[in-house]
Amino acid sequence: MKKVYKDAECQTHALDNKTVAIVGYGSQGHAHALNLKESGVKVIVALYEGSKSWETAQKAGLTVMTTADATKAADVIMILINDEKQPDMYEKDILPNLTEGKALAFAHGFNIHFQRIVPPSNIDVFMIAPKGPGHTVRSEYQIGRGVPCLYAVYQDYTGNAKDIAFAYGHGIGGSRAGLLETSFREETETDLFGEQAVLCGGVSELMKVGFEVLCEAGYDPENAYYECMHEMKLIVDLVYQGGLTRMRYSISDTAEYGDYCIGKRIITDDTKKEMKKVLAEIQDGTFARNWILENQCGRLNFNARRRLEAEHPIEKVGKELRALMSWNEPKN
Repeated sequence: MKKVYKDAECQTHALDNKTVAIVGYGSQGHAHALNLKESGVKVIVALYEGSKSWETAQKAGLTVMTTADATKAADVIMILINDEKQPDMYEKDILPNLTEGKALAFAHGFNIHFQRIVPPSNIDVFMIAPKGPGHTVRSEYQIGRGVPCLYAVYQDYTGNAKDIAFAYGHGIGGSRAGLLETSFREETETDLFGEQAVLCGGVSELMKVGFEVLCEAGYDPENAYYECMHEMKLIVDLVYQGGLTRMRYSISDTAEYGDYCIGKRIITDDTKKEMKKVLAEIQDGTFARNWILENQCGRLNFNARRRLEAEHPIEKVGKELRALMSWNEPKN
């Protein structure tokens, strides 16, 4: 296993007397900005004029500037807006103000790896990628813990890029849990594969098809929802706590026996072959090209699928059942 860097090794003080601009104030942006500020780092939030987040960030005690002005004022610029919006914003507002010796940072390697953003050679480029959503990065920091982070150095012009990355990871609380070295390529390709084949695409389709099979066999949609979607959280929480062993220890022997007997009938060799094709399309840039083209063409297919998926019966039944769960209030 690669070395995990903890707090003591990451207190490099490389951000002392430096200013960090956080571009975006969404899920990750608000967490990075507030955590860094509370760690003693000078922070600017970079937003476009008229952003609805401008006042929110100011009320949190943060300095807010346009992205161009923030880039001029900052030594380190962390881009935390959506992947598809980054290249245009970078060309317009960041690149003209990205002077020698500054550092450009990312929480995902997509645009660097697929060369949608090509940084000048006279700056540092690094990544700090928390392995958790922004609200968790924030809440864990507030109780004295942290979310593990991947770190990578793509370009080390000053010779200090690693120290700056470590100081940044320390500032957002990531080194409390640990920083693990990766590369922009590895982080991008594994992240996309995990999302598509397992965490989002794979799990979503598995739950929907299980629901459909039970309903088509004449079972109540409510029961089908509970068995194929609602209880997914119970299983995932157990896996999160202690891996598959913990999950299998905690479920019934009947469920465990079914796991061993049936799992490979659902996820077959053909499924694995398709997963390998998905990975190959990520590695050769096919997925990136398709996603870039989809955005350039106005997201027609993306928006159509979003509407259709929202109309799936599992969503209608789920909405009604979740309304009965007083403990399950949606979080912003």
